[in-house]
Amino acid sequence: MRCPFCGNEDTQVKDSRPTEDASAIRRRRFCPACGSRFTTFERVQLRDLVVVKKDGRRVPFDRDKLFRSISIACRKRPINEERVERIVNSITRRLESSGETDIPSDHIGELVMEALAGLDQVAYVRFASVYKNFREARDFEMFLGSLGGLESDEAAAE
Repeated sequence: MRCPFCGNEDTQVKDSRPTEDASAIRRRRFCPACGSRFTTFERVQLRDLVVVKKDGRRVPFDRDKLFRSISIACRKRPINEERVERIVNSITRRLESSGETDIPSDHIGELVMEALAGLDQVAYVRFASVYKNFREARDFEMFLGSLGGLESDEAAAE
């Protein structure tokens, strides 16, 4: 593993342990050349996934892009980074275990919507506004109106 600080190619592993959800191995590394310490994560990748965009383009699946988009939807909400990581791991595992290598972008969006709907309504609406390409306030009104059934069910439960 190359040192991200000095570029030295010979770094040493000081500590290895599984992450909390056991989806990756966390390794603390040390660079003998510059003395820096850094962390790497090692994950199992079952197959190379390709995302098929709405316009037909095919791009490699980018786990980090999925993490960023969910993190943006959850920004300034009471949701910690570990929870977002678990959602990303869950979605990635579902995609890899589906048996398909070509995944429509719509399918990924629906999986994210499903996960956020159960996590946080504000994050769900934020993601939906981009995913469903809301263009004006009326789009928000219609979408929030469709959530009205969820809100009244919650109020009835209280």
